[in-house]
Amino acid sequence: MASGGYGDPSAKIDYVFKMVLIGDSAVGKSQILARYARNEFSLDSKSTIGVEFQTRTLVIDHKSVKAQIWDTAGQERYRAVTSAYYRGAVGAMLVYDITRRQTFEHIPRWLEELRAHADENIVIILIGNKSDLEDQRDVPTEDAKEFAEKEGLFFLETSALNATNVESAFSTVLTEIFNIVNKKRLAGAEEEQGNGNLSSLAAGKEINVVPGPAQEIPTNSSMCCKS
Repeated sequence: MASGGYGDPSAKIDYVFKMVLIGDSAVGKSQILARYARNEFSLDSKSTIGVEFQTRTLVIDHKSVKAQIWDTAGQERYRAVTSAYYRGAVGAMLVYDITRRQTFEHIPRWLEELRAHADENIVIILIGNKSDLEDQRDVPTEDAKEFAEKEGLFFLETSALNATNVESAFSTVLTEIFNIVNKKRLAGAEEEQGNGNLSSLAAGKEINVVPGPAQEIPTNSSMCCKS
């Protein structure tokens, strides 16, 4: 599994994985990112304008992995950035607010957009954020779990406020990407960058990893649950 903290900028990087955060405005995407990348949380956070990203370096199986995590505004008027935003992403977090049913009901639309623009083998986790507001819950855990299982997504409920499951959510996605990349590298399936397939940066050069039919990203039922 993944381990390590906020990284030594001078350390050798074995892989760079781009992840994207998507979902409606004000579901807590920027707060999740701030908690993971800087271990920060701000109650007076303002809406994201356009696109921004943070990085964090961690160790998976003795390899140094830099997560490059992109956050975008959830408002409709910023969706023109779509294709550039998704390009090269190998992981995605679909985020909704457990206290606002509408944000969950919009998840299928976000998922459709993601699948239309991103690599077909992208690793996706569904995130129900604000689990600290249990008394205001408007989305039952079982509803989200059922949707995640149907769509083949990982699923966790998180709280950026008290840091519940934020590490686990990123670790789940990054470790799954890492395992896919290494499985294909061991099989000798390196290709040059540019074919639009699941890709990463390894030892200073870009490689493509193309999971074959027998190595589709599995629906990990053990992760599709509240923890």
